[in-house]
Order: sequence, then C-alpha cells, then structure tokens
Amino acid sequence: MQDLTKRLTELKDDFLKVYEKLGISEKLGKVAELEKEVAEPEIWRDVKLATEKNQELARLNEEVQPWELLKTQIEDLEELLAMSDESLKSEFTEQISAMEGELLELKKALRFQGAYDAKNAIIRITSGAGGTEAMDWAGMLERMYLRFFEKKGFKASLIERVAGEEAGIKTAVYEVTGVNAYGFLKSEHGVHRLVRLSPFNANNLRQTSFALVEILPVIKADTEVLIDEKDLRIDVYHSGGHGGQSVNTTNSAVRITHLPTGTVVAIQNERSQLQNKEKAMEILRGKLVQMQLEQHASTISELRAGESAGWGQQIRNYVLQPYKLVKDTRTGFESTEPDKILDGEIDEFIEAYLENN
Repeated sequence: MQDLTKRLTELKDDFLKVYEKLGISEKLGKVAELEKEVAEPEIWRDVKLATEKNQELARLNEEVQPWELLKTQIEDLEELLAMSDESLKSEFTEQISAMEGELLELKKALRFQGAYDAKNAIIRITSGAGGTEAMDWAGMLERMYLRFFEKKGFKASLIERVAGEEAGIKTAVYEVTGVNAYGFLKSEHGVHRLVRLSPFNANNLRQTSFALVEILPVIKADTEVLIDEKDLRIDVYHSGGHGGQSVNTTNSAVRITHLPTGTVVAIQNERSQLQNKEKAMEILRGKLVQMQLEQHASTISELRAGESAGWGQQIRNYVLQPYKLVKDTRTGFESTEPDKILDGEIDEFIEAYLENN
C-alpha cells in the first residue's frame, strides 16, 4: 500500500497548494461572516441589501463547497489507508484516481485570476446592419447563450429586450449569475458573423449577417469604479409600458452618457426611475471597465473615445452554407457542427480561448 500512500500524499500536497493560491480559507471566513449577517432579522429592513448579501453567500458557497468536499475525502482516505490491508488496494486506487480527476477539474479555477473574473456578467446582444436578417441572427445568438447558461447552471435574468419587427431581436440584455461568470464569458465579447442561405429572401441567396456581443463585469459598488459625476449627463424620458396606447407610460426611462468617451446606456424596463438609473450605472461601470481592459488604461479618466473594439473586432465566423464550419478567429479553434454550437455547446470555444489567454 506504500505506493498508494505516496500517491495520496502527492495529491494532498498539490491540493493544498491550489487551495491556498485560490484563498479558499479566506473565502470560507467570508461565508461564515455572511451567514451571520443574513441570519440577523434586521438586515431584511433593507431588502435590496439582504438580497445582495444572500446572492454573494450563494456564489461563495458554490465556489468553496467542492473544495471542502474534496478536502474531507482526502483526509478520510488517509485514515483508511493507514489501517487497511492489500485486499482493498483496487478500491483505493479507484478512489484516488477519481480524486485526481476532480482536482484537475477544480484547478481550472486558477485561470480566473483576473480582477473581474469572479464577478457576475452582463451580456448584451445587438443586431448589426441588415434589417430582418441581422435581427434573426441576433435572436439565434440569444437562444445559443440562454441554452449554454442553462447547461452551465448559470442564472440569466432579463434586463431589457427589444424584439425585431419580423423576427429575432434588435437588442437583448441579461445579467448572468454564476461562479466566475465574467471569467467564462469574456471570450464571447466581439462581433459574431453568420453566412447562410437567407430564409427571408425569395431568391434564397447567400447572406452575411453580423451581431455584436458585449460581455461586461457586473460592478454594483461605486467604490470599485470611480466615475466623476461631472463626466455624466443623465436624461429622463418616457418609458412605454406593455399593452400599447401608452399604457403605464411614465417618465422613468433613464439615459446616461459618459461624456469623455461618448458611452451611452439607456434603461427603461425597471419599475422606477431610481431602479433604471441604478441598473444603467451598473452597466455603464461594466462598459467603462471593459474599455479600460481593451485600452490597457490604468484609470477610467485615461479612457479615450472611439478606441473600444466595438464593431471592429470580429471574433467568430458561423458558416452554414456552402459548407458547415464555426471558426474562432483568435484561437483558430473550429467545429464542423454548427447546429450543436448554436444549441449552446460552446464550451470548447471558451476552453480554447482560456488556454490561449
């Protein structure tokens, strides 16, 4: 059993190195602190704060629990090995192999060491020029991502959605909640290009369509991203409610412009002007941080207008005709099964990006 003991010791050493590097002990301390806070009845006097604390607690628990489970399994197996004979060798070998595989999977978290990787994400899908064709393509991408979130166990909450007149969407914005959501999704930021035979053209001609996918980190606190108030212009306008004929129309829609960069965020879906302003500021912070990353600027005040990737960076081609191919222009990774990709199976594209960055 000496060989198994040695193998388990090496596994434990490797585990502890990563456990320490990821700060799991500190995160467990934060879990205990949050559990204490949300257990206090007084916190529910501020429902928004209590909800945010609960969401943070759920996210941290989801992150640390697999590590705690594997830690317990390693310690339990150490004790069993010390008191067992050769008759159980094959069973222990199987258990150690399973633990090695689990650690290999958990070690992938080391890829998410960026300043915002652990954050939740905003995904914003916008159709390009080309009318119905482009709107339909944006709608296809929306479906692809919603299927991916479902398979990944991420929760997607709709912030805003503007449907196309005939098909698809003009734009859709979702907040995505899950462990390292921004870290996983940042690979999707850029222009996505589709080539297919047009279902909207009587001559069934080949058509190229574009859609922009923006991935932004969710930054709720003003203290994380400092934006000078004098750099903002805030406009309030009519928000059309559901039902037509100006049903529920109010002056609650908010448009915020960051004057130095010309970045504009408009939100009208929330119930009140204050809620729309908070959501618009949250998205604006994410947009400015994304620009900061793209421009390698050390502060928001250093950002330059018109230098964000925007519609300029084409990251992936989806060709349905005359052949079938999905290819990432940054990593070279490709798949000849676009139907699977468009059904939400984009993990391999994300993995290829993470390995190369």
